[in-house]
Amino acid sequence: MNRNTVFLLDTNVFIEAAKRYYAFDIAPGFWGALLTHAEAGRIISIDRVFDELARGKDHLFRWVQNNMKDYFRSTGERNVLEVYAQLMRWGQRQSHFTSQARREFAEADNADPWLVAYAKAKGYVLVTLEKNNPGMRRKIPIPSACQAFQVPYMDTFKMLRKLSVTFQ
Repeated sequence: MNRNTVFLLDTNVFIEAAKRYYAFDIAPGFWGALLTHAEAGRIISIDRVFDELARGKDHLFRWVQNNMKDYFRSTGERNVLEVYAQLMRWGQRQSHFTSQARREFAEADNADPWLVAYAKAKGYVLVTLEKNNPGMRRKIPIPSACQAFQVPYMDTFKMLRKLSVTFQ
């Protein structure tokens, strides 16, 4: 990873931060750091994550809409669509997971495979709070898809360290 690494944020990065450890009233520095690094081109997300956040119609979505809307990229690019198609084929072949998990992975409003496809197509690092759990059967976790497609991933805290973010 170098100084030009771009970090692609999963929906849960925003939601968990807002609802738990980096609430707006407790840690405004976190939100300022997201915005600063987005403006520098180091942090982005995708339209599918924006859509998931929009379902909340809450303070978090209003903040994203007012501050970061321009940093959510379209998943409609050809190279992303090609990787997405590969992910869909891969997901359906994963008999380790339940048929319900495979169906949910392929649902149009599920941002997870789109995130992996976008990160793979662009060479970005996916940032998610999901953990790799080889025994999981009821959901295809982002880390499983990342590993299958050689997409680097990490959690929010590791990203903050890579960006040298500190809170005073």
